[in-house]
Amino acid sequence: MAIANIISAIGNNSSVYPLIVRDCGIEVPTKIVMTYNQNKKEDKKIAYLAARERFLDEYSVSAVWLGGIPVLTKLCDYLIKKSGYNADVNLKLFNKDKFQGIDYNIEKFKNLAPDEVKDLIKVKNNKKMFEKLLAGKFVLSTSIPILFMGFIIPKLIFASSARKIAEQRKKNAQKSQMNFVQKDKFISFKGNWIQKAANFSTQDKMAVTDGGYAVGRVATGRNKYESFDLAFKMAGMMFLNFVAPKWIEKGLDKMTGVHLDPIMLADKNFISAVRKSELKLPNTSSPDDLFKFIDNISNKDSYFIKYAQKFEKLKMLKSGIRDPRAYVDVKKLGNFRDDIARFADNVKNMSQTEFIKYVKKCRTLKTLNILTNVALSSFLLAYVLPKCQFAVRKIVTGSDLEPGLAPNKD
Repeated sequence: MAIANIISAIGNNSSVYPLIVRDCGIEVPTKIVMTYNQNKKEDKKIAYLAARERFLDEYSVSAVWLGGIPVLTKLCDYLIKKSGYNADVNLKLFNKDKFQGIDYNIEKFKNLAPDEVKDLIKVKNNKKMFEKLLAGKFVLSTSIPILFMGFIIPKLIFASSARKIAEQRKKNAQKSQMNFVQKDKFISFKGNWIQKAANFSTQDKMAVTDGGYAVGRVATGRNKYESFDLAFKMAGMMFLNFVAPKWIEKGLDKMTGVHLDPIMLADKNFISAVRKSELKLPNTSSPDDLFKFIDNISNKDSYFIKYAQKFEKLKMLKSGIRDPRAYVDVKKLGNFRDDIARFADNVKNMSQTEFIKYVKKCRTLKTLNILTNVALSSFLLAYVLPKCQFAVRKIVTGSDLEPGLAPNKD
């Protein structure tokens, strides 16, 4: 199960773990080497500075990305709680829904989860204030990382490189007795801070932060060539980080016909329940059947609810009652139910030997799907994207050198 947990974590494209593996473990080291090799074709000293910039840039951004966003989110949740509200309340509950909604949940859970219902009532009676608090949380937890990743970090790195280049030129001048003076714009910051961060759309916080980070990097380009170079790179990185892995995952799962997570396929008790036809599932993936099942306290220990919680498709209280403050994405939960039902149907008429072989095959295929996804997306990020960036750079600037470090072309 330990290996299955690791594979499951890096295969969850809705979490940060695949990003850690791809970015910190594969992409960044590869890009540092490729950056040095690309620049040394023309100038080894600039190659060193370019590799140094890439190292400082990538890992300092990763530190802010992996540490800053979670810390700020927790801080905001704490401040919201100190204001008398609970950030766990989902504003989607104000939408009219037959099976979940602010009024419906208050009435349904008033005796089953009284403390959580108090949170709902407080928000219902002060919706505008709660919306302002959530808006502030969103702005704070995204704008500060964007400020550091997109503006402050590159400015510090650029300034450091400018000093290094100035020192090297001074040494060269002393050695060769030549007057090597240039008017390069090593620090030409053209961008303005995003003035209205509160107008960001309600898309995934990670993607929003990455988008703002990209804007900041382009804006802080030391010249127009570097801005173009960065825009090309950042657009490719956003696609390959947030879109491509999910497309690859769907494609591989469709090809192999395996959709269940490795953790489930490695759970002997779950597999035994499937084999003995003792698995409890909603009758269908319709909202009616889903809510009927998850709101039945007798099903609280079912594998369906257990794994729906684990994969964040459902939020339950310790008492076994559905958290009335949370919103259930019926489509995702329904698809999860169908994946389990399809697996159970596939093995229904198998012999014991066939069943064991099939489960092992599914576990192997799903593991290979995840590893292939990580390897392919990492290859695209760490090798293909830089190669394309270097080729486009050569066409646009006529040089292999980093545009921000090369002699000024303007």
